[in-house]
Amino acid sequence: MFSLQTKKASMKNTLIGTLLAIILGLVQSSPSCLPGDRALGRCISATEEKASCIDNALGYCDDLAYSKTIFPNLLDHRTRGEIEFSAEYILLSVIDNLLQGECNPDLRIVGCSVLAPRCEKNKVVKPCRKVCESLKKSCQPAFDAIDMAWPYFLDCDRFFVGEEEGCHDPLEKLRVNIDVVSEEVAPQMPNTFIHFTHHSYTQMISVLKKTAARCSHISKTYSIGRSFEGKELMVIEFSTNPGQHELLKPEFRYIGNMHGNEVLGRELLIYLAQYLCSEYLLGNARIQEIINTTRIHLLPSMNPDGYDLAAEEGAGYNGWTSGRLNAQNIDLNRNFPDLTSEFHKIIKMRSARLDHMPIPESYWDSKIAPETKAVMKWMRAIPFVISGSLHGGDLVVSYPYDFSKHPLEEKMFSPTPDEKVFQLLAKTYVASHPLMSSKATERCGGNFVSKGGIINGAEWYSFSGGMSDFSYLHTNCFELTLELGCDKFPTEDELYAAWQDNKESLLSLFEMVHRGIKGIVKDEYGNPIKKARISVKGIRHDITTAENGDYWRLLIPGVHIVSAEAFGYSKVTKKITLPAKMTKPGRVDFALKRVDINNRKFDRLVPEDIYDRFDPLDRFDPHSHNNNGHGEPGEGGELTAEREKPWWWSYFSMLGQNRPVWLLKNN
Repeated sequence: MFSLQTKKASMKNTLIGTLLAIILGLVQSSPSCLPGDRALGRCISATEEKASCIDNALGYCDDLAYSKTIFPNLLDHRTRGEIEFSAEYILLSVIDNLLQGECNPDLRIVGCSVLAPRCEKNKVVKPCRKVCESLKKSCQPAFDAIDMAWPYFLDCDRFFVGEEEGCHDPLEKLRVNIDVVSEEVAPQMPNTFIHFTHHSYTQMISVLKKTAARCSHISKTYSIGRSFEGKELMVIEFSTNPGQHELLKPEFRYIGNMHGNEVLGRELLIYLAQYLCSEYLLGNARIQEIINTTRIHLLPSMNPDGYDLAAEEGAGYNGWTSGRLNAQNIDLNRNFPDLTSEFHKIIKMRSARLDHMPIPESYWDSKIAPETKAVMKWMRAIPFVISGSLHGGDLVVSYPYDFSKHPLEEKMFSPTPDEKVFQLLAKTYVASHPLMSSKATERCGGNFVSKGGIINGAEWYSFSGGMSDFSYLHTNCFELTLELGCDKFPTEDELYAAWQDNKESLLSLFEMVHRGIKGIVKDEYGNPIKKARISVKGIRHDITTAENGDYWRLLIPGVHIVSAEAFGYSKVTKKITLPAKMTKPGRVDFALKRVDINNRKFDRLVPEDIYDRFDPLDRFDPHSHNNNGHGEPGEGGELTAEREKPWWWSYFSMLGQNRPVWLLKNN
């Protein structure tokens, strides 16, 4: 079985072999004139012959729409050998592998139009600027995905010209074939056109960034950190004000591919992002209502390193472990702090805090994945209300607690104080899913029919260190585990049906974020109070207000006694009634008055932030190269310059001092 490192070593050996073949075939020495100097007249001798058109003999540029080129080229290379020894030509020879097929052959051909420019009547005909600009717009995300700068020789202003100057389209040969296909296929395409295929890491990043660019007024992408191998953990967000938390607007997240070999959730979230964008633009009233009233965050792949390993075996294989773990061989859904054990220990203590529990100091002595730390920091940064973690291996919706209240019992019903709310959320997802809601028992997930397609996690099988338990006990967020099918890595012909089965359920869970109540907690002067506690009589689990004093409390229909309190303020209690068919949250605001803290007890309230104790998470930088295998400290505790470089930098090592530093983003 190949590891991620084996795969990269194999790719590296192939590329190095290619570079050796190029270098050994050279008949010219390394150029003595630096790129750009000849254009300034520094290298031209008085005896040079007049340039003329010659046959294009570059191996990687032999499929251009023209056959004649000229020296010097647009980069001042004067011979074939000089070009073949250049970092620019080497890049074009390996870019297809580095980008995993994304943007090729277009990128290579446009690059070749600079290295081997078109020649007519012994004069250079430069490529068109609009072709370059279009290519950069569509391919920039692919470069961002591997932390590579856009190549300088594809500078659209410097090496390309406008049509008025007599340019040529280097992609004209490809475009003829594309136009023929488009005329035949386009009339049958649906309004929201989604390619139901598997996506490599680079392709996934590209789709997310293109989608965000298409719907830039309601969407943006951002990274919450890096995987162990250095891949960005990319999130796409949808909101009327992307990048900002809005007062009283609830936050929702979906996380896919936590286990690298459970890939359906990853693909569904990529499809969901495209669907939300397209349908919003098309005027779909329901989608517009969801996005206008909710801030949505989609993390398609929490474990991109594991996915790469699983993808080596491919779709349809029957393995249950290859790629499940991250590149450190850590199961991410066993890697979170175990707060559930502590909950069961202290539940009988009257004044014990059973929510927003701090991370035990002992946890930091264990091996913690950078993916885990990144998600924990993300959870703290945004006041999420509901979350769905998408998995594979069965067909059921499970909910906390996942760890049994009796550690020795592997299957014991272990409910949270919000058991009724969790059941309501889980049943909502099942009700819209045609297979989950089916009464047939001879099917995937058939053993859960008697329970309505849902189950308490610990009653199914008990495990500690899960993300859902941590989310509930450390933050305000209620998280479900969505097991989407028995085939962890379905074939591409199964993806469309899976999308149809899950689309309505995914949307319905968005809408559940508006169940219960919401409001703002302020002082008597109208100033918001952050970290005020909202408690409900009969439910030993409080939620806290966000930075602007706003809160969201999921509740089932009925009569509830709700209180708000904060350290140094009076406690205010209200009685509310939620109707059975409510579709919007009830608005319940609180105004608290300051009190003398010496004359009052504050049960379960502490003046300091619980996270300000010993907590390395506050000092963890999820984007640092320190967090992955490429940024280990050297002997002196400092990072070596070489290890700070991206993973692809070693592919150019044989160029020595001529390596393309212009591809480094921080150069």
